Amino acid sequence: MNRIDRLHAILTHLQSKKKVTAQEMADRFQISLRTVYRDVKALDESGVPVIGEAGSGYTIMEGYRLPPVMFTQEEASALLLGAKLAEQFTDGSVKRHFNAALFKIKAVLRSPDKEYVDSLTEHIEILTRYRPDLESPQQYLSMLQQAVVNKKIVHLQYRSQLKEEVTLRKVEPIGLLHYGNAWHLIAWCHLRNDYRDFRMSRMLGVTTDDHCFDPSAHPSIREYIDKIRQGSDLEEAIVRFDREVAKYLQEQKYLNGFVSEEVLDTCVRMKFLTSNLSYFGRWLLTYTNRVQVESPVPLRTIMHELAEKLSAHYESY
Repeated sequence: MNRIDRLHAILTHLQSKKKVTAQEMADRFQISLRTVYRDVKALDESGVPVIGEAGSGYTIMEGYRLPPVMFTQEEASALLLGAKLAEQFTDGSVKRHFNAALFKIKAVLRSPDKEYVDSLTEHIEILTRYRPDLESPQQYLSMLQQAVVNKKIVHLQYRSQLKEEVTLRKVEPIGLLHYGNAWHLIAWCHLRNDYRDFRMSRMLGVTTDDHCFDPSAHPSIREYIDKIRQGSDLEEAIVRFDREVAKYLQEQKYLNGFVSEEVLDTCVRMKFLTSNLSYFGRWLLTYTNRVQVESPVPLRTIMHELAEKLSAHYESY
């Protein structure tokens, strides 16, 4: 990247955040701190109102804005891919905003780039397995995002999975997670007096009130995830898959706690971390004699028991 392009990129970066440290810019653009200081000084001398100094961080004076940003063809293509993914992994409340933003982005593209993006749109599709959450009429993701950022108390009408009962919950949201093909709200629940994981598809009603909670009383979503991982009762399993089978595992191995693998002559030796050996064993059973359990011993026992039950079941026909 030449200096002119870098200066423009630094200016865009400065306007994207409230405050940016010199180290952050050095890491992003892979330049030295001395070069960052020189570039910031050059921007200031060219009339850009940069506020701050080395050591404390930089910001742009409120009210200063760049002229319309021009996107490269590669950047526009990346945004298009983001839009395609948004269609699959968000709800209607977010899709509307994303599509509106995409139209604004297309408006500043050069004519050849607009034609390129339009053509590319017709040649990209995202195929996913059927997910019941997508059929849910509730559209709460955008509202929950605002509640997380603004530290607003949320009131939920929530249907439990096991008892199928509906309860009213007053919660203090700390973040949103996407896993298991669904969005989840992590929040402090006043009813349970503890942190709870609320699956969005089970929310029958969501409202926020004008009361804010104290965010310092809660961990960040990243701290919460790290704590859960450290406190989880995970057990290591070592399994050997035939090489022909291993190449077809794909995302299934990640859904079942895949950690690492070692390619051997006739098989692939994989390490997993699982919280439920029985559930893990049932997954392994689908690969019949193409999988072999090295450890732990209790998992071997589970596999023997499952195989015997399966054999007895079909012999009874």
